[in-house]
Amino acid sequence: MTIKTYREAIRDALAQEMARDESVVLIGEDLRGGHGGNAPEEAKVEAFGGVLGVTKGLWTQFGSARVIDTPITESAIIGMAAGAAVTGLRPVAELMFMDFFGVSHDALYNQAAKFRYMFGGKAKAPLVVRGMIGAGFSAAAQHSQSPYNIFATTPGLKVVVPSSPYDAKGLLIQSIRDDDPVVFCEHKMLYDMKGEVPDESYTVPLGQANYTREGEDVTIIALSAMVHKANQVADKLLKEGISVEVVDPRTVSPLDEEGILESVASTGRVVIVDESAARFGFAHDVAALIASQAFHFLKAPVVLITPPHTPVPFSPALEKLWIPDTDRIEAAVRQLMEA
Repeated sequence: MTIKTYREAIRDALAQEMARDESVVLIGEDLRGGHGGNAPEEAKVEAFGGVLGVTKGLWTQFGSARVIDTPITESAIIGMAAGAAVTGLRPVAELMFMDFFGVSHDALYNQAAKFRYMFGGKAKAPLVVRGMIGAGFSAAAQHSQSPYNIFATTPGLKVVVPSSPYDAKGLLIQSIRDDDPVVFCEHKMLYDMKGEVPDESYTVPLGQANYTREGEDVTIIALSAMVHKANQVADKLLKEGISVEVVDPRTVSPLDEEGILESVASTGRVVIVDESAARFGFAHDVAALIASQAFHFLKAPVVLITPPHTPVPFSPALEKLWIPDTDRIEAAVRQLMEA
């Protein structure tokens, strides 16, 4: 397989699905990344392709009718995409930073998520909303959040949080082909991460967790960038004879409850690492699942590792302290082993 970055894997998925299906269109601000001013259409030069260059080259390949640059208006982007979805297109809308969802949330959670239900299954909304999540870029409080937990509260929305280039491509292709609205959360700190990715098209099923490390003593459940920190801890502790299993759910909704509970049953000790929220987050939901359905397997209380209940700091030094790190994860595992 070819070695590709997380960014390239996402671009591959978009390009291959657009080539396969003419109903797939991209909608969002700065997808093209600028052009040559008043030059003739054929002489216009594509620039960067979004804030971090994810969509670079797609406008050149597919043109303005399918790569649609919009004004800075998130409500129009999602409203347009929702309308396009129910009329036969498969739009992929980009919110740039997922933090901006509040401006457009009505069209997503109160309209697109409910179309199939309200029309008795006769309507569908094959819509994907892409956006960046995550801290670590020193992008300040309005550009560094991970609100996947908020989207997961809405019935009708599927929520995807890939942690690797392989998963990013396969999950995005599956999301584009899905007949329900999908929120696709891309951690900005992963864009340069490299991994093996097939050149050909493939899918990764939604709602199927991935065991990135297998172990017998402790289960760590983590998403997105936190998966790699969990893997680092697992690899380090294995040298000391502590066997850590790492479970990456990959999707928050649907959630692979069976896969999570199977790991809990096999280890009896659980650490959940979550960047979304210190209150009412993904970690709390999974902890409740374990407490209600796997309590009898537990050898010690479940440990939650989340950021503090504050905005993401702009200061790089404070931001580093805010983000869950390997030291906290390792300390939690050792605490459980001593319990």
